[in-house]
Amino acid sequence: MEQDLTSGSVLKNILRFSMPYLLSCFLQTLYGLADLYIVGQFFGVAEITAVSVGSQVMHMLTVMVVGLAMGSTVTIGRAIGAKETGRATQAVGNTVTLFLGMSAVVTVLLLILVRPIVTVIATPQEAVSSAVSYLTVCFLGIPFITAYNIISSIFRGLGDSKSPLYFIAVACVANIALDYLCIGGLGLGATGAAFGTVLSQVSSVLFAFVMVQRRKGSLSWDWAYLKPHREAMGQILRIGVPVALQDGFIQVSFLAITVIANHRGLDDAAAVGIVEKFIGIVFLVPSAMLSTVSALSAQNIGAGKHGRALQALRYALFINAGFGLLASVLIQYKAEWVIQMFSKDARVIQLGGQYLRGYIWDCIVAGMHFSFTGYFCAYGMSAISFLHNFLSIVCVRIPGAFLASMLFADTLFPMGLAAPGGSLLSVVVCAAAFCWMRHKGSQVSGKT
Repeated sequence: MEQDLTSGSVLKNILRFSMPYLLSCFLQTLYGLADLYIVGQFFGVAEITAVSVGSQVMHMLTVMVVGLAMGSTVTIGRAIGAKETGRATQAVGNTVTLFLGMSAVVTVLLLILVRPIVTVIATPQEAVSSAVSYLTVCFLGIPFITAYNIISSIFRGLGDSKSPLYFIAVACVANIALDYLCIGGLGLGATGAAFGTVLSQVSSVLFAFVMVQRRKGSLSWDWAYLKPHREAMGQILRIGVPVALQDGFIQVSFLAITVIANHRGLDDAAAVGIVEKFIGIVFLVPSAMLSTVSALSAQNIGAGKHGRALQALRYALFINAGFGLLASVLIQYKAEWVIQMFSKDARVIQLGGQYLRGYIWDCIVAGMHFSFTGYFCAYGMSAISFLHNFLSIVCVRIPGAFLASMLFADTLFPMGLAAPGGSLLSVVVCAAAFCWMRHKGSQVSGKT
């Protein structure tokens, strides 16, 4: 089950770890896109908007769970790198305890607040009823969505990025089949999309438990490891909470931009929602590099091999920059073609093309600060990642989108540029923090 990332070629380890992770992310995004695509084939703009708005709320919750679980991945990875299997198993047990309790509380709270949430994000009136139904069903499935993500984070901390790929493959196939059944066959619209999402996650979690039972690793399990341990739980939270807050603020910025677009009208709201979905696909490579750098660096830091951690960062920066440049150039010629896959409305296609042409440049800039984020998290310095994202959102992304919406009423292109503008500030902060780390020798101490 475990994979040693502390020896051999750093580049080969990056590719070996990142490719299954990238495919996992692609499949996870695919079944999210499947909801939007299949709804668009059977229903109109109102149902598309309901799924778009509702899925943004769910994506915000999911990325915060993944962010918090980063604390588990790094804690487990550093213990594995140091060959301390007892500490690794304790981190696994404390991860289960933490997330089980959290998911129960969050589920109840969100079910109570579902209507206020739909109101706060300024959902167009035509889509309110469907958005409420979509979110209610999805909120009921939070324990399963949480379970999948924490199981995956544990495996990645062990250096295994292949098993989560199998889990999500099961969910993807199930979701597409259930979407056609619930949306097309039963005519349930946005509610059917939600049922497909939740039931597919249930199938994925059940499959994951079967695989875990059949496979044996070096970790020996004892139910006593579920008891909260101060050191293990403390490290998970110290690393995970800033990342979760960072990811939460990023999603808040997306929701804020959605609110801005919603006030512009139904067509603008649908266009922004479609682009956000597509951007999720393009950002799979930067996201894969972030998780790869954090997992690979964590094991090497645990083993005292700090030079290999730095090599992982350098490779990730080059890979992300090259991919981002290629994607940005291609989209300048194919923007409308992308939007046409999700909507047949001419106005939505026009607006979506404008927004995507501006937004896509963020793939280059954000890819750089994603790489730094993985490196900082591996050293337990996730507060730096929270800081640069907070400054980016508050100083550039949200005010930039708002001003662009006010000044350019006939086009979404300037709104799209707010994202790369914010990421540029993040890169400046990351570069300054990295220089500070190098100057202080933090990479040698590896303290958290």
